[in-house]
Amino acid sequence: MTEFWLISAPGEKNCQQTWDKMNTATAQTNLSTNHKFNIPELKVGTLDILVGLSDELAKLDSFVESVVRKVAQYMADVLEDSRDKVQENLLANGVDLVTYVTRFHWDMAKYPIKQSLKNISEIMSKQVSQIDNDLKARASAYNSLKGNLQSLERKNVGSLLTRSLADIVKKEDFVLDSEYLITLLVVVPKTSYPDWEKTYETLSEMVVPRSTKLLFEDQDSGLFSVTLFRKAIDDFKHKARENKFMVRDFQYNEEEMKADKEEMTRLSTDKKKQFVCVQLNLKTHQPHKKKISNDNNGQSASAPQGPLVRWLKVNFSEAFIAWIHIKALRVFTESVLRYGLPVNFQAMLLQPNRRNMKKLREVLQDLYKHLDSSGTVIDASMDIPGLNLSQQEYYPYVYYKIDCNLLDFK
Repeated sequence: MTEFWLISAPGEKNCQQTWDKMNTATAQTNLSTNHKFNIPELKVGTLDILVGLSDELAKLDSFVESVVRKVAQYMADVLEDSRDKVQENLLANGVDLVTYVTRFHWDMAKYPIKQSLKNISEIMSKQVSQIDNDLKARASAYNSLKGNLQSLERKNVGSLLTRSLADIVKKEDFVLDSEYLITLLVVVPKTSYPDWEKTYETLSEMVVPRSTKLLFEDQDSGLFSVTLFRKAIDDFKHKARENKFMVRDFQYNEEEMKADKEEMTRLSTDKKKQFVCVQLNLKTHQPHKKKISNDNNGQSASAPQGPLVRWLKVNFSEAFIAWIHIKALRVFTESVLRYGLPVNFQAMLLQPNRRNMKKLREVLQDLYKHLDSSGTVIDASMDIPGLNLSQQEYYPYVYYKIDCNLLDFK
């Protein structure tokens, strides 16, 4: 299960005692797997700043999560037939998402704790907004390339009445450079083959006898060539249509067909270049200006990565890391608002056992109901100043959900 509950409770005699008490109540009864969630000593600021920041962080949390999910989903869309490998390519700082979350440590280089909470949140907001803008630009370019290729590919499939004939016909199938004669291509239903053979010479005057030839057939129809005098074209087309034989509007042009094939090859090559993908563990530190290296875990690159997939992997990592740091900021801010100063709380990450989630809630409620004067769960629609109730319910302990299952097709 990839759902985590990030909670905090005030330190008792010390934070270790808070941890031990929660861990004993939940882990030993197999309600959850628990991890300490390490948040450094951040600058608190004033109460007014914390209250305002609480609301801003809720909005930032929602925005950054949406960007994380967009990048992950776009990775899945780009990889297409390799979707089963998408999850293992969605890494944070070179490790899988569960490992990153359960072993979370604050990145001092990215988000210096000497800065105010407000400044740190602004760094995160600016960073992820840039990723979001870059994603839109790159997605637009890739979708245009993909659309152009699909348009060309559609011409090479489907009914003989509409599909491209460039890969079917050959130069020798046509009478070319004749002042009087022309070769037409006719689509004939398979059930009408005998009728075609009997009647094509008499559909109009000036049809060259025994000139028809079956060039290609699909499930439903066949493509026949027939040669006649140019002056008889209109009459032949009219009579053919009356007999349910459809004349294709086609002129053999070697240069045009060659250009179409080259364009399809070019687009196909360009598209493949964007997502040639190997499983790399990326370690990234600065957004948009990073070198990609492999962790020494025995994995090596067997092929180069395409620029789009490489960008998606690097910036997914950046966005996800920012997202978890925002969760940490929210826990810190809400804990100070609820439990007061001096800062004394223990942040804890619980991975619930799916079958025991309801029981886990009950145990936590009993454990921490003394933190709330009413001792009850409060509906999120209630407006309590200074407390952000972005979740569906308010609990006496600080609580935020982290869901590492980011892909719709899972």
